[in-house]
Amino acid sequence: MTRKEKAEFVVEELEKLYPETPVPLDHTDEYTLLIAVLLSAQCTDERVNQITPKLFAKANNPADMVKLDVEEIREIIKPCGLSPRKSKAIYDLSHILLDKHQGKVPQSFEDLEELPGVGHKTASVVMAQAFGVPAFPVDTHIHRLMYRWGLTNGKSVDQTEKDAKKIFPRELWNKLHLQIIFYGREYSPARSPKLEKDYITVAIGRKSVLKDYK
Repeated sequence: MTRKEKAEFVVEELEKLYPETPVPLDHTDEYTLLIAVLLSAQCTDERVNQITPKLFAKANNPADMVKLDVEEIREIIKPCGLSPRKSKAIYDLSHILLDKHQGKVPQSFEDLEELPGVGHKTASVVMAQAFGVPAFPVDTHIHRLMYRWGLTNGKSVDQTEKDAKKIFPRELWNKLHLQIIFYGREYSPARSPKLEKDYITVAIGRKSVLKDYK
């Protein structure tokens, strides 16, 4: 297969498997999505979804969040890991939203990435899933599968994002990045991958792509 043919095959197969792509992180608005995505760093979506109801019961908007102190936030989110850094980021970014953005989550990559604890991936998720702006957030599943499928050289997450945006149509980015994540979790995990399950990789069939299965 050519690179273009591989990409077309991936799109076709993922659409069959995942015609619907619900956002994995439970949220009610842009702010709760932002906080959930921030918490998901080095933490599973399942764990985040267990923690956020407790946090949002106390504060589901910036004005209420700044009424809590950092230690109180930290105690709630501790099971997500990195709680000292994440709790301070949540508290500080809530202040910034109130001071600079009228309490609203900004709708630009630049403004989002200026917030504490918000990197390019988090900003991309918020822009895509909250505001519908085409973006291609790359997590470990996407980075791994794009390499296994021979669609990137795997040198860096940044390069994987650039390659994904080049080869996949812009109008598919927001749905496709979720489809790849779902596929990675179900069919092609990082540990103990099984070729009998990961049929997309088998169909693409490049030895260099399959070597990490041995």
